[in-house]
Amino acid sequence: MMQFKPNLLTVALLAAGFSMQVLAAEPSEEKDVNKEDAANIEVITVKGFRTSVIKSLNEKRFGDTVSESISADDLGALPDQSIADALTRLPGITAVRTGGQASGLNIRGLDGDFVFATLNGREQVTTGSKRAIEFDQYPSELISQAAVYKSPKASLIEGGVAGTVELKTADPLRAAKEQNFTFNARGAFNDRADEVADANEYGNRLSFSYQGKFLEETLGVALGYAHLYQPFVASQFIGLRFNDAKKDVNGDGVVESISEGFEMQQKGGEDTRDGYMAAIHWRPNDNWSFKGDLFHSQFDSENFARGFRVKSLQNGTITNANIKNGSMIGGTVSTDGTDNFALFVVNDNDSKYSELTSGSFNVEWNNGDALTVSADISYSKADGEFVNGGTRAVVYQDIDNEIRAAESISYQLNDLNPASISVTNDYTDLSTLGLKEVGMWPYNQQNDLIAYKLDFNYQLDTAFVSSVEFGVRYSEREFNAQRSQAGYGFEFGHNPANQPVLRLTDDMTSVVNFGGELAGYPSFLAIDFDKAVDLVNAQLAATGQDPFAPTANWSNNWTMIQSGAVNEDVLAGYVQANLEFDLADVKVTGNLGLRVVHTDQSSTGLQQVGFGLGEAITDEKGVVSTDYIRNEVGKTYTDYLPSLNLNFHLTDNDQLRFAAASVMARPPIDKLKSGMGSWYDDAATPGYKKYNAWGNTSPLLDPFYADQFDLSYEHYFEDSEGAVVVALFYKDIKSFINNFTIQPFDFEAAGFLVPDTIIDNGVEFPVVKDEGQYQTAINNDKGGYIRGVELAYTQVFDFLPDPLSGLGFTGSYSYSDSEVQFTTDLSGSSLDIPLPGLSEHVVNTTLFYTLDGFDTRLSMRYRSGYVSEQVAVETQLAFFDAETIFDYQASYALDNGLKFLFQINNLTDEPNKTYFGEEYQTGTIQSFGRQYFLGMSYSM
Repeated sequence: MMQFKPNLLTVALLAAGFSMQVLAAEPSEEKDVNKEDAANIEVITVKGFRTSVIKSLNEKRFGDTVSESISADDLGALPDQSIADALTRLPGITAVRTGGQASGLNIRGLDGDFVFATLNGREQVTTGSKRAIEFDQYPSELISQAAVYKSPKASLIEGGVAGTVELKTADPLRAAKEQNFTFNARGAFNDRADEVADANEYGNRLSFSYQGKFLEETLGVALGYAHLYQPFVASQFIGLRFNDAKKDVNGDGVVESISEGFEMQQKGGEDTRDGYMAAIHWRPNDNWSFKGDLFHSQFDSENFARGFRVKSLQNGTITNANIKNGSMIGGTVSTDGTDNFALFVVNDNDSKYSELTSGSFNVEWNNGDALTVSADISYSKADGEFVNGGTRAVVYQDIDNEIRAAESISYQLNDLNPASISVTNDYTDLSTLGLKEVGMWPYNQQNDLIAYKLDFNYQLDTAFVSSVEFGVRYSEREFNAQRSQAGYGFEFGHNPANQPVLRLTDDMTSVVNFGGELAGYPSFLAIDFDKAVDLVNAQLAATGQDPFAPTANWSNNWTMIQSGAVNEDVLAGYVQANLEFDLADVKVTGNLGLRVVHTDQSSTGLQQVGFGLGEAITDEKGVVSTDYIRNEVGKTYTDYLPSLNLNFHLTDNDQLRFAAASVMARPPIDKLKSGMGSWYDDAATPGYKKYNAWGNTSPLLDPFYADQFDLSYEHYFEDSEGAVVVALFYKDIKSFINNFTIQPFDFEAAGFLVPDTIIDNGVEFPVVKDEGQYQTAINNDKGGYIRGVELAYTQVFDFLPDPLSGLGFTGSYSYSDSEVQFTTDLSGSSLDIPLPGLSEHVVNTTLFYTLDGFDTRLSMRYRSGYVSEQVAVETQLAFFDAETIFDYQASYALDNGLKFLFQINNLTDEPNKTYFGEEYQTGTIQSFGRQYFLGMSYSM
């Protein structure tokens, strides 16, 4: 169905443009304020880190939107694992650390689902199942510039409610010299690696790049390669949700909330990334330009987590319970081995293998006067393979007869510190520790996007509009997801007779002791996952069973239902007037535009209809089912996105910016899948059955929509280098996406195929198609505002006497507030929580000093507490405690192009800490260690 969505902001912005044209009755003598300002205002060209600071200010100063940027000098000098770490130094931008490193970004309190990303102006797909870009896929050494657009304009591709991150690789024709070569080599050391068994202390980075100009500087070529080998470690205690059960644990007649359990683990692994970049730019004359670029990144993350998982505390015998405000935060839990409470020795393999390729070709022509035409084709492809496997072992009194041993654990949660733990059994004894379960639950995704663009720019000689831009873009995106499963044994209860508990052997195990803050925890056996699979396969072969291999199969029908494809075709057109006029004595620049976007989204998947009424479909085990049909469901809709950006040049050094726009961000792409399981029950009319379905995804979802407004004042210092910026922002978000049960739901009207009748136990029943429930995802109506203020101050103290003239400072403070609230019961009671990802207070500072070839800086990032997902047995929302992270860097450059570098990341070894509701309901306590870097670079 087609949806037309005009809004009041559209009318308001068009009216604003008309009224400004009336106000600008006097013709302006300046035809291009940006060019004139750039010519009349001195642009600093000093060397070192301060160069990047001033370049960033210049980009902000002459930009036509509210934006932030980082220059190539900054990115090239940082040994950050990815550009995400560098971008978190910008005002209003934060990240959740994964493995100690930043990956996804939050902008102004909104998480990665609301952040749009481009590479050289082209849309990027992700290696995951959402739209949030995994920025650790992009080596900082291969990116020449990164910008964050906080206010949109019509010529930008739609998709960023929070903002748009634009990454750029090098344009070789813009290189400073005819031949440029850079080489980097760095070693890394983690000071916590000795606390984790099998962890490697040392890592390395290697990169080189080349830019050359030929044929009298009409042909440019750029090549780049970046290699990363980065071991990571974490010692972690993870408390689990408190809503798993309620039980009177102290006999006072009042039930208490009990945690689902907890995990004590050593986590580690190795990130290996190889990135490649190539670009060619040919400008044979002033009228023609031909550009091609290619980016490829392969990122393999070998990841293990080993230790204990304590589950189902409520099923054990509880004594000496410690109660606080209705929650059990300590006590002794015992079992005789016959109930569903256990201490599992777990060895998880959470490795991920991802690959990203992005390329484009662009042709640009201008007539030497006013008209420029640009044609562009681009392709982005990303594949992600998540292994997700693990083993579970428990202590037995008699392994062969599967008689569990009695066991007991005493624990005491210690707020935002690791819990105190003691146990009664030995978890390193091969004669009693049996391998009960081995499983794999892979999730693989592929994303493909091809896009075509045609843009026009026509220069005008008017008193109000300096130029007009208009264009069209068409893109086709396909997302494919494959779920699969392989299992041996069961977590609780007795294993099947043909899948007995297996005895571990010396060659597949090793004793592991906890270190650091977890040094008092019991030792355990690390189990080699691959050898565990070999052991399972030997047992399966001996009993004539199929080998252990992950498949999508009807026995676990969720693997079939949650697999599927999403297709998204988008046709967008825009028109944008670039403004330049005088309002009284004030010069005004900016743009006014409208972007119209038509989206056709659909999904193909499996829908369960039951009773043999479907097609004959074969699973990956060769089993045929006739209970399912292949469906294709979707919708079309059209959006109108107006935007306005105005920059009032109050003086040569003062600017006032105002921006307003309607923006959109499409749903996470895996949420658009159409796969559905189903069941039938009695309808309201006797003798009829109603159809019901589950899935928690929907191809009928609308995007996120918001109206947003920005107002900022920028003052650039006249007698020194720097600026003060004050910015206000307000976003009115219309809705969010939640899982929800709709009843009644008209399946037939929504495009789903439902049988007219079913035969159940020999009796035929007519089916009611519009009365049952649909467990799905919806756009709820609980939107709300996000508002805030950002303060930024940059100062290079060149007015101080030598040697203090090399001192400089850049910093920002952001305050964000939102009326958006959600509800969670993970603390054991219903609790209102703020918008996930939003920190009220964010501070970023860097104190730097430059003297001749010596550069040094100390950076600090602080974010106040927020709500986000902690990853444990399953994803759970939790409160993240405030964190402050310090990084230090020093370098010395010789005149011959050689530079030596030393850096420490996470200088104070700041941990991640989470909790449920209150701090005594302990969540994650995770320490990553300090990362030390030592290296050199050479450029010529």
